[in-house]
Amino acid sequence: MDVGLIGLGRMGTGIAKSLLRAGHRVTVYNRTRERAEALRKDGATVAASIADACRGEAVLTMLADDTAVEGVVFGEGGVLKSLARGGVHISLSTISVELSDRLAAEHSRAGQEYIASPVFGRPEAAEQGKLAVVAAGPKATIERFKPLWDAIGQKLLVIGEQQSKANVVKLTGNFLIATVLESLGEALAFARKSGVDAAAMLDFLTSTLFNTPVYKTYGGLIVEGKYDHVGFALPLGFKDLRLVQQAADAQKVPMPIASVLHDRFVTALARGHERRDWSILGQVAAEDAGLARAQSA
Repeated sequence: MDVGLIGLGRMGTGIAKSLLRAGHRVTVYNRTRERAEALRKDGATVAASIADACRGEAVLTMLADDTAVEGVVFGEGGVLKSLARGGVHISLSTISVELSDRLAAEHSRAGQEYIASPVFGRPEAAEQGKLAVVAAGPKATIERFKPLWDAIGQKLLVIGEQQSKANVVKLTGNFLIATVLESLGEALAFARKSGVDAAAMLDFLTSTLFNTPVYKTYGGLIVEGKYDHVGFALPLGFKDLRLVQQAADAQKVPMPIASVLHDRFVTALARGHERRDWSILGQVAAEDAGLARAQSA
């Protein structure tokens, strides 16, 4: 397929490589042009503007937050004005439910289609085509672009036609990951201070009761203190947690654990961890227990 991709952070770059490797024609655009130019060797075409990335069968956006998406879509020369009538915008970003609803309404008003398709996975999974993908929007359009989902992911959940439902799923998943980070941090701090080999305990637990990627990946990062191996930066995790709380408030759903996590993220940010992976919550738990930081391998 012939598609554009806007947003070339680590996730966007990995997704672009997976699409190109699968044989799709990809035109890339990024505000920092050097990131786009770096993909020429992989076969990408570099767009000079947002409009140039909107000339294919669809344009994909992979951007950091609501503000970035709003700027790219609604700004002067943005996606909304550049995409042809009947064109398709696929948002891979983790954004608010409210913005997703707005995107659906504005694209519909312009005679365009919008698919919300946030993804789960760290940058290495994006580059390996092993993301978990959620999609919501017009059924026929999702089916039409299935080759794209196949290229970037190993699992696709189509959750319905109301686009923002996909964003609810994504925010729910990130909330659960955040709870795992906090609980792992507390559990490993308890083990360490009790004189238990935390690495041995983690290996045992993740090969028995908690034999899942999220416990293995993040448990390993916490045990080894690899917080500078940034797959998902702390401020982005905090942003997602706030989006969860915002959406839950709109539905009048109390989420007391989210309130606890909010304070833990604020603590981590106050301690100067803005540039570290969100698994830094494990270090915060260790520090609160009076423990030294685990040594990074």
